[in-house]
Amino acid sequence: METTVNPRRTTIILAFAAAACLPFAAQAQADKATVSALEGYFDFADANGGTIMAEQLAPEDYKKLYVLDVRDAAQFSKDHIPGAVNIEWRQVFAQRAKLPKDKTILVYCNTSSFAVMVAVALRLDGFENVRLLHGGYNEWKASGGMQANARASKKS
Repeated sequence: METTVNPRRTTIILAFAAAACLPFAAQAQADKATVSALEGYFDFADANGGTIMAEQLAPEDYKKLYVLDVRDAAQFSKDHIPGAVNIEWRQVFAQRAKLPKDKTILVYCNTSSFAVMVAVALRLDGFENVRLLHGGYNEWKASGGMQANARASKKS
């Protein structure tokens, strides 16, 4: 007797099997080192903790920072903050040995959504010098880019 495999049926069975295992995965416990690192991160992450707004940075301040653009290479080549280094967000942790520990790292993406993941991962790995550009590249550009500080000073 010949048995034929129905790919659709197999996919459905595998999906149900995976779903049945979810309750067990949800009950997993973090080890003590992970819990300690997360507690340390949340001590750091108070309201707007670790964020820098474009209006807070004068053009000369950027020279003191390691500006890390975590968008993809195509977005970076289209436009970026002058002097920024591009490492796509999925690769930053793997390439963290390239990052300075003695200089503030200002990390950004378009809106800060990927940058915050990078910042959390780096902070958990011991990088206490990581800051987020509030609102990412889009907000930086909308607020005046390198001239955001001067623009905000004129409004006051």
